[in-house]
Amino acid sequence: VQLQASGGGLVHPGGSLRLSCAASGNIRSISGTYWYRQAPGKQRELIAGITDGGSTSYSPSVRGRFTISRGDAKNVVYLQMNSLKSEDTAVYYCKGVGPRLTIWGQGTQVTVSS
Repeated sequence: VQLQASGGGLVHPGGSLRLSCAASGNIRSISGTYWYRQAPGKQRELIAGITDGGSTSYSPSVRGRFTISRGDAKNVVYLQMNSLKSEDTAVYYCKGVGPRLTIWGQGTQVTVSS
């Protein structure tokens, strides 16, 4: 199984971005997909998750602004980020977790700046 994260970029405060995490290989081995972020000098932070049953969870820092969802093809998980703030600037990573695996995608940079 491999995960490919994409969709990062430069956006103004208040703007939006949608990140994608595409899984390839035996995607049925993944039971939950999570988004993390790591800002310079800070620890990696769990911000959102979705289970294969569709249950979602969010950190307080992003709840109400970010939405995690699964695409129709089921192998893609999205993170819709609205009302972005400068403190959302970080490298964003997705992680897939299953009974027998934990796998990380590569990071995608999100920069919120005027």
